[in-house]
Amino acid sequence: MRQRPFGLPSTTALVVANMIGAGVFTTSGFALADLGDRRWVLCAWLVGGGIALTGAMSYGRLAARFQESGGEYVFLSRVIHPAVGFVAGWVSLLAGFTGAIAFAATAFEVYALPADAHPPWLPQGALAISTIFLFAGLHAMAVRFGLRIQNLIVLTKLSLLVAFVTYAFMILPSDGWSGLHVENQGRPFSIFAFAGSLVWISLSYSGFNASVYVSGEVRDARRTVPKSLMLGTISVTLLYLALNTIFLYAPRPDEVVGREDIAAIAALALGGEGLAKAVRIAISIALLTSISSMIVAGPRVYAQMARDGVFPPWLADRGTDTPPTKSIVLQTLLAAAVVWMATLEQLLSYLAFTLSLSAAATVACLFVLQRRDVDRKKSLLEMAAPATYVTATLTLATLAAVNRPWQLAATCLTVASGLGLHAIFTSKKGASQERNL
Repeated sequence: MRQRPFGLPSTTALVVANMIGAGVFTTSGFALADLGDRRWVLCAWLVGGGIALTGAMSYGRLAARFQESGGEYVFLSRVIHPAVGFVAGWVSLLAGFTGAIAFAATAFEVYALPADAHPPWLPQGALAISTIFLFAGLHAMAVRFGLRIQNLIVLTKLSLLVAFVTYAFMILPSDGWSGLHVENQGRPFSIFAFAGSLVWISLSYSGFNASVYVSGEVRDARRTVPKSLMLGTISVTLLYLALNTIFLYAPRPDEVVGREDIAAIAALALGGEGLAKAVRIAISIALLTSISSMIVAGPRVYAQMARDGVFPPWLADRGTDTPPTKSIVLQTLLAAAVVWMATLEQLLSYLAFTLSLSAAATVACLFVLQRRDVDRKKSLLEMAAPATYVTATLTLATLAAVNRPWQLAATCLTVASGLGLHAIFTSKKGASQERNL
């Protein structure tokens, strides 16, 4: 058997690439408009990182027990019921990867080709779709080749972001930041506004679980996958806090409140047009890694479902060192279609709500396993992380549903269609087995 292609560097890079996308470069301006105090915005990012860390710890425990590719589909199928696992896989297909890839690709086009630089002859969405096809081709050619490209782009992205953070803090003692000594508005704290901001911020932390989707192709997965989840989540949380400190305090607060291009405004305040262009390039590269990493992870879920007989068998791959080419093709075509069909705002709202519920259900598997493992009961301290994650995630999802009921309706439609498809696939599988007897 050939050696599994994923090691700790590749799995950690996969986590980092999935986490760092458009959200960190756009969210804080809207959060500042809601909260009115930059300190509370930073606090929200810290709380979001803490929630993501409890999720990473919980997913790590599940990954150590079930060392198969497939993520939520595998965990829920093995612990709860195959139908529940199928719905989670269906959510991954529609929202977790197809919608998320389309979101990242569309955002990439917005940053790489702003309105004033977009050629009139180039259709909207053309660059986004071309980028999806480019990375699909790379990862369909060979696992190891695609991973080398992926790791190189992630390293470039991190280098540019760290360089920006370093430059910003280096000039702080001499030139200072124009917004550093401007007082906050002093608006009274609102727990509802804080929770609402956390809903958006939580999407920027989604992706902390990325390496569980490739567990079956990871060397020493029992140890490597949990380590990659923790290393990736902690690193990204620290980077997010540093970046948002700069975004919020480098310019004056009235310059960034309610703005989606907060990163570019902060860069402009620190170093003029030159630095603003450099940051735009860094954001574009960050979005490229998001697209690439999700094209790596997503098709592994569908391939695992095909091997289990609940998805068409032609989607299954042939081995641990062979890319699931047909699943990659399916993923690419679906993501390209969504680019044409949906707006960024629609995708963002749908993804934040649907994925949070799927992740909460997955972490809840640990409570089921707690009841079954009569030989070794977990301590209250060990169960604190999953309890915190599930409680926080469901609370945020409830608040989101109250404010935007259509999100709940869209998620219910996704779940219902998944259950219907599971019934169709299982009935066909049963009929086929009867004919073979």
